Amino acid sequence: MTNQSKKEFLWVSDLSAEQLRVMRDHGTEPPGSSPLNYETRSGIYYCAGCHTPLFHGDMKYDSGCGWPAFFTVINNAVETEIDHSHHMVRTEVHCAKCKAHLGHVFPDGPQPTGERYCINGISLKFKKEDS
Repeated sequence: MTNQSKKEFLWVSDLSAEQLRVMRDHGTEPPGSSPLNYETRSGIYYCAGCHTPLFHGDMKYDSGCGWPAFFTVINNAVETEIDHSHHMVRTEVHCAKCKAHLGHVFPDGPQPTGERYCINGISLKFKKEDS
């Protein structure tokens, strides 16, 4: 087994079946199902697969979309690509390091970016900031 294969195996073994469905098979968790929708403390949101920092808590806002929403990301933490699934065109967001599916970004967010990163809470881990 190569080092990359070992790394992939460890990544997969740390995730639940539902996390694998969302993060590897480009699934979506039910709207309103993530406790992270209601998280308001200062802290960092990490990729659940590889623990890369993706979003600061001060980037989060209540968009009312049913999933945790952010108006920007930590520099170079995510990549995007066009998603043609479900008979529509959207911009998919995935972790730049491990390529896990996180959600989608839409051009209807608040200023200063005008973007809404609509992210599956199950693909994130939150660590509160120490006071």
